[in-house]
Amino acid sequence: MKLFVKNINPLPPAACCLHPAACCLPLRKCFTFRSKPVTCLLLTLLLITSSCYNKKNSGKNYFHYNEFNGISSLDPAFAKSQSGMWAAHQLYNTLVEIDTALHIVPCIAKSWELSEDRRTYTFHLQTGVLFHDDPAFKDGKGRPLVASDVVYSFSRIMDKKTASPGAWIFNRKVDTLQAFTAIDDSTFQLKLLKPYQPILGILSMQSCSIVPKEAVEKYTTDFRRHPVGTGPFKFIAWEEGLSLVMKRNENYFEFDSTGKRLPYLDGVQVSFYDSKATEFLLFRQQELDFINDIEASFKDEILTKRGTLRKDWEDKIVLQTNPYLNIEYLGILVDSTNDIVKNSAMRFRKIRQAVNYGFDRRKMVLYLRNSLGTPAESGFIPMGLPCFDSAKVKGYHYDPAMTKKLLAEAGYPDGKGMPTVKLLTIAIYADMANFIAKQLEESGIPIQVEVIQKSLLLEMTSGSKAPFFRASWIADYPDAENYLSVFYSKNPAPPNYTRYNNPAFDAIFEQAITEPNDSLRDELYRRADQVVMNDAPVVPLWYDKVVRLTQPYIQGFTPNALNLLELRWVRKTM
Repeated sequence: MKLFVKNINPLPPAACCLHPAACCLPLRKCFTFRSKPVTCLLLTLLLITSSCYNKKNSGKNYFHYNEFNGISSLDPAFAKSQSGMWAAHQLYNTLVEIDTALHIVPCIAKSWELSEDRRTYTFHLQTGVLFHDDPAFKDGKGRPLVASDVVYSFSRIMDKKTASPGAWIFNRKVDTLQAFTAIDDSTFQLKLLKPYQPILGILSMQSCSIVPKEAVEKYTTDFRRHPVGTGPFKFIAWEEGLSLVMKRNENYFEFDSTGKRLPYLDGVQVSFYDSKATEFLLFRQQELDFINDIEASFKDEILTKRGTLRKDWEDKIVLQTNPYLNIEYLGILVDSTNDIVKNSAMRFRKIRQAVNYGFDRRKMVLYLRNSLGTPAESGFIPMGLPCFDSAKVKGYHYDPAMTKKLLAEAGYPDGKGMPTVKLLTIAIYADMANFIAKQLEESGIPIQVEVIQKSLLLEMTSGSKAPFFRASWIADYPDAENYLSVFYSKNPAPPNYTRYNNPAFDAIFEQAITEPNDSLRDELYRRADQVVMNDAPVVPLWYDKVVRLTQPYIQGFTPNALNLLELRWVRKTM
């Protein structure tokens, strides 16, 4: 395991003290959970250099959080997981970004215009946006960002040699001959093949972060662990699986309303404990400043069934909740040419509808989720999107009588003769799957729950080998198109894991993504969502909520429906 450290002197005190008692425990005990002897030796040097044992000067203005799932790359072209996107958001900037109300607002681009044919966007860039200081630049000083950097960054995403998982964002959308142009240093132009209304939302994604060509070419594949951006924090050190340290960018281009340069924090430190119990313990000891979501094993200790803090915790921590653009659902493979589907009772629409009516979402969310979510009784598009009223889509509610009626109409009265349906899930959702299976069996639908590894589930759903499976869909950008693309027949799996194909849906979807009028576009989205609900290739479970536990001394830490980690405005008052 290789330790990479950049500019080691500026490391904050206690930058590598991952254990809450690291200053009093032997180093070997601090790192036994994932380390090797050579790593311990290197970390010893790092601990000494950074005065790690000086608990009194422990970098109080650093924001500390734990990344349970780890980070695979700091290259934004590979920011596909939440952990990677959170880190990229601190290190880089995009042309536009999403505010807390989910509106598109300026970032690197201060303004933009759209041509009359709605195919060409012209962006005017901010002045004074500097890349972080790095040896890749002349004299090690970060240079100004210019329009050619945007051209390079977007072209790099599309380049097959990069092999970016974000390459899809421009596929079949941008002009194949002259997609990106630098008119001059401060003017960038993007040309679409045809009008595509969600494009600004796509440009806010972390995959579209702007990177300097010099750094990518200098570090090549090692750019993943030597990031150079323009973001509010700059990279200092990353020991994979142990600690990531970022320091305040003293040249950051954004200011608050009083003229004070952002960010307020001195830096950010990320630990990588793979135990939620350890993470919670560190949070209780104020070694971590926040926790994202609450582990099922101790949610009852903290929360009431109504989703509020229990009295014992009210004065100790802060609970933040917010609608989350994530839907939890069960997917049903509906490709009639697939042999798996040919032999499944779920190939019948009435059976799929019967499943949707056959269990109590409200009770499930109340008792298994402590009300952290909203029962999904409307469409596939969740709550929280600006101007989109999901309640206008007619979904499904608990109605066992309707389930039995539909079963009889499909040729299985009281479920007689119906073959057992296997439901694939991962361990953390086993209780939910068993709850659904029990209620469906009471109505005559035999369900066998099979718990498998996450990697195997992803492999099976991507390969159209899972007839009935648990899944979720988190928005990459705040547009209903993001959810409906899951059912567009021209999309492969992913995102079309169910292999749904309905020409009527496709026609409405294609019309919607080119419609410039917001009200008309939302109406088309609702119509498309209703078509999906009627066909029932999915079983919506709940519309999720962002759930955060924070320390009382953290201010300016506002949740958002994309659950993006926004640290520019955070202050620590302890």
